[in-house]
Formats: sequence, C-alpha cells, structure tokens
Amino acid sequence: MDSNLSIGDQWNNRTLFRLLWPLIIEQLLAVTMGAADTMMVSTVGEFAVSGVNIIDNINNLLIIAFSALATGGAVVTSQYIGRRDAKNSSLASKQLIYIVFLTALFIMGVAIGFRRPIIRLLYGNVEHDVMDAASVYFLITALSYPFLALYNADAALFRSMGNSRAPMHIALLVNILNIGGNIFFIYGLRIGVAGAALSTLISRIIAAALTFGILTRNSTIPVSLSGILKIRFSRPMIRNILNVGIPSGLESSMFQIGRLLTQRIFTTFGTRAFAANAIAGVINSFSFMPGMAYGMALLTIVGQCVGAGDYEAAKKQTAKIMKITYITLFIISSLIYIFMEPLISFFSLSPEAHDLAKTFLRVHCISMAVGWPMSFALPNALRAAGDARYVMIAATVSMWTIRVSAAYLLAYPLGVGPLAVWIAMGADFICRGTCYLTRWLGGKWQTKRVIEDKV
Repeated sequence: MDSNLSIGDQWNNRTLFRLLWPLIIEQLLAVTMGAADTMMVSTVGEFAVSGVNIIDNINNLLIIAFSALATGGAVVTSQYIGRRDAKNSSLASKQLIYIVFLTALFIMGVAIGFRRPIIRLLYGNVEHDVMDAASVYFLITALSYPFLALYNADAALFRSMGNSRAPMHIALLVNILNIGGNIFFIYGLRIGVAGAALSTLISRIIAAALTFGILTRNSTIPVSLSGILKIRFSRPMIRNILNVGIPSGLESSMFQIGRLLTQRIFTTFGTRAFAANAIAGVINSFSFMPGMAYGMALLTIVGQCVGAGDYEAAKKQTAKIMKITYITLFIISSLIYIFMEPLISFFSLSPEAHDLAKTFLRVHCISMAVGWPMSFALPNALRAAGDARYVMIAATVSMWTIRVSAAYLLAYPLGVGPLAVWIAMGADFICRGTCYLTRWLGGKWQTKRVIEDKV
C-alpha cells in the first residue's frame, strides 16, 4: 500500500481483492483439515470417530478464548496501523502474544489434568472404548493449545497489516502436513486416534514456529515481534485488547453452548433426524466460508479506518464488503438449492433422512441469503470500531430468546419436530442481524474508543 494515500484510498478494489481471496482459501482449508481427520480416523472404528468428535466439540469450546483474544489484538493493532503508529502497533502485538500464550498454558493444564471428568460432565457415561479414545485424543491435542493460540494470534497480526497471503500459505502447508502425518501414524504405524492427534500437534507446532519466526525476524514491518523475549507487560494495552477480546469470547461461548443445546433436540427424534442434521450441517459449513472471510477482512479494514479517524471510509468500505457478502451468499444459497439432490446423494442416507436433510437445507438456504451477512459479517465492523460489548449483548439475547427458546417451543409443544431447530436458527440470523444493522446505521459505534489511552 502507498503510505502517501489516506487509509480509505488505500483500500481500492485491487488491494481488497488481494486481502479477500487468501482469506477464503484459508477458511476452506480449516474446514478441510477437520474433515480429513474424521474421515481418516474412521478406518480405525466407530469408537475412534466418536472419541474424536467428542473432543473436537470440546476443543471448539476451549479454543474460543484464543480466537477472541486474537480478535481483540487484531482490532487494537489495526487501529494503531491506521494511525501509522508503528511503535504502539508492535507493542500491542507483543502484549497479545503474552496474553494468548499464558491463557493457552492454563487451559492446557486444566484439560490435561481433568480430561476424563470434563468428558463425563459434558457427555455422561460414554462407552469404555470411546472414553479411552477420547481421553488419548484430548491429552495429545491439549498439548497443542499453546501453539494453536500462538498461530491464531500471529495470523491475526498478519491480517491486521493487510497480509492474508502468509497465513493462507502456512494453512496450506499445515493441511499437507496433517494429512501426511495421518497417513504415517494411522495407516503406517497403526496407532489410531493417537496418530491423528500427533499429526495435529506436529502441524500446529510448525505453523506457530513459522509465523512467529517471520514476525520476530523482521523489525521493519508495522507489526514486529522483534525483542519479544525482553518481556514487558503494558496494562493499558492489555486492557484495550481485553475490552474487545472478552466480549467476543463470551459471545462465542454463548453461541457454542446454545448450539449444543439445540443439537440435543435431534437426539430425541431418532437416528434419522440426527443423520439428516449432520449431513445438512456438513453442506452448509462450506457455504459459510466466504462470508467468514469477508467478516475477517472487515476487522482489518474498519480497524485501520477508525484508527485513522476516517469514519466515512469505514462506512464506505463496510458497505462495499457487505454488498459482496450478500451477492456471494445469494449465489451459494441458490446453487445449494438447485443442486441439493446430488449433494445429499453423496452421503449414504435412508430415504427418510435424505428427504429430511433436503427440508433442512431449503429453510437454511433462504435464511442464509437473507440474514447471515448481517448477523455474522457486519458485527466485525462494530467490533473493529470498539463496539464489541453491544455485539455480545445483542448476540446473547437473540441466541437465548430466539434460537434456543423458539427451537424447543416449536419442536415440542407446537409439534414442528426437528425442523424447528433450523427455523429458529434462521429467525436468530434475522433478529441479531437487524440489531447490528440498526446499530451501524445509527452511528453510535463512532463514539467508541479502543486506543485512546496513552502507553
């Protein structure tokens, strides 16, 4: 980018495209990595798949803290970059690394020490072989938490500079290493679940080492970790990061807990409903990836614009990205709707489950095209401006009053059945999206401050 241009002018169509396409690829690679683990470990047996799935769900809850802190660090760093304050952007980046690493060490210790009680608390008395598989997978993947946290923070720092290619290239390498490791450990050494966990651990260590090494060696970039081993904590900077990171983490935690509660509904309607939901979920998870990438771009762009005090540029760039998000998700939703039959046919479902999956996806395609961009991409613009607390409150209220409550009300007293979960999810999209859009158009986010403290 040309430093002589204003922040708003720097984000032209060309630079925007260069930021977006690697983010989309990186999101797709993240989904592919999880799918590869599940698919390859399935050759060991159903107990192995069950054990891995149990821990993946727990891991998703635990690593929310890393992602939330990375979001807070990215917002603070982006705003300093927008202000062209390289000294404080580098200081903020170091504080982020200290916070996420210490948080990850604590979570790792709890997970390792209490892994079996945690599994029993969340899933009850699972079968013995499933518990053994889950415990082994939990132990080894917990060792990777500090490296995963470090990589997430490093990747967020790269994006805060507008560099999304480096995380994409490393994500591609991690996928290759993970799949290669699975082949070696699972098929070669035949150590099953432990092999899948070891390949995940090794790939995360390498990813963290590469990103950390790049940011540490280069002292000329706006975000440099050079001299990070001379540890110096900055309370005001840490507070700024936590002011964004804590609300984001609480919001994500409430979302995951609410999601788990609504997923329980399917278990009461039998295997057919459970399988149909699983397959519909796999298909729609890929449809979200471009939208997730656009939301991540908003953190960088709006953060830099707000840091520079250019609120008009923030509005203009947000409108542009939201338009791209709506167009992209409308196309994806239309394609899923049109090619729903062959997509579901890839999976071996009973005729009843097949038809039920189609019903789920019909509802989802409509709600995704209408409400998803407002409910999951737009809030990143608010977070980037420092309005993370409002995002947390709106999301939490919508989750519990709309998604969770309406799902149970529709499913049981009103007799809608398992479809109630997908209807309630769509209503949640529209409800929280309306709250965010009203907030954005009202302009109150412009009164928020993230980096006003002098450090």
